[in-house]
Amino acid sequence: MKRVFSGIKPTGHLTLGNYLGALRQWAEVDQHRADSLFCVVDLHALTVEHDPARVRRLSRQAATLLLAAGLDPQLCTVFVQSHVDEHARLSYLLECVATDGEMRRMIQYKEKSARERGRGGSVRLSLLTYPVLMAADILAYGTDEVPVGDDQTQHVELARDLAVRFNQRYGHTFVVPKATHPAVAARVMNLQEPASKMGKSDDFGPGIVYLLDEPEAVRKKVMRAVTDSGREVVYDREGRPGVANLLEILAACTGGNPEILAGVYQSYGALKKDTADAVVEVLKPVQVRHKELCADPVYVEGVLRDGAEKARGMARPVVDTAYRAIGLLPPVTEPVGESAPMAGGVLNAAR
Repeated sequence: MKRVFSGIKPTGHLTLGNYLGALRQWAEVDQHRADSLFCVVDLHALTVEHDPARVRRLSRQAATLLLAAGLDPQLCTVFVQSHVDEHARLSYLLECVATDGEMRRMIQYKEKSARERGRGGSVRLSLLTYPVLMAADILAYGTDEVPVGDDQTQHVELARDLAVRFNQRYGHTFVVPKATHPAVAARVMNLQEPASKMGKSDDFGPGIVYLLDEPEAVRKKVMRAVTDSGREVVYDREGRPGVANLLEILAACTGGNPEILAGVYQSYGALKKDTADAVVEVLKPVQVRHKELCADPVYVEGVLRDGAEKARGMARPVVDTAYRAIGLLPPVTEPVGESAPMAGGVLNAAR
């Protein structure tokens, strides 16, 4: 079986965009067709100013929602990134292969560093280097495919480049992965700003539907969604982004086609109502299961513990091979049946 790896960053509450663009695909398709690993990438949440208690809380919530969305630990591996040391071990080796220019060309670095400076804050070095950690996340497991949104494709390309470069310099060590994209709703946009992605890092805003929003809150946000000038319901991603976003969300929730759905509606109001109802129905089983899992934290902790142990067993041989290949001396192990000499043994013998 092919091996699939993907992760989600606990920098905010998970959104409808996370579910339609990633989680549902992982649960309904990827865990059944491949040897799949899904990870809460908590180390990536440390690249900007953060509250430690909030990161821990959101990490647990994200892991619980992964399971609530349908990931089955009998079919896939679910774990937290920081619970597997091999991610950090491999990241430094790959930093020794990556270049400064590659890091500074990353679109997300340019955007996030500009935003941080605009707030009057300082830019952490980890914000520059975290794409290398993301490459380590992927390469440590011999990953064949990485299901990602369009905005993450550049990071997978970096992982490919680093894998090829390492293999050429130090001998074949890594599988060269490729990015894959879901066919529909790969990128759900903000309901109030349809030119921007519905991002979980935004803590508030009427344009973001969170997975744990109450049904009435969902309906209110969808009914207040920004549309476009004119009255005709047309699917035009460039010219009519607000309506196109609603049509894509409805299509993703119902299994329809946005272009065909556009011909069904005569008014924005009817489109919004049906979209709101469809979103509520899609989120209902996730919310019910999430409530059940929150009542059984021991089960969730067991899944994460077992997942980390399984992930560690997959990653360690790959990372150990990379350490040897790049030229690091293997650790000295104590011979079986023999004990190390006492600290004063040499001096005592000399006397």
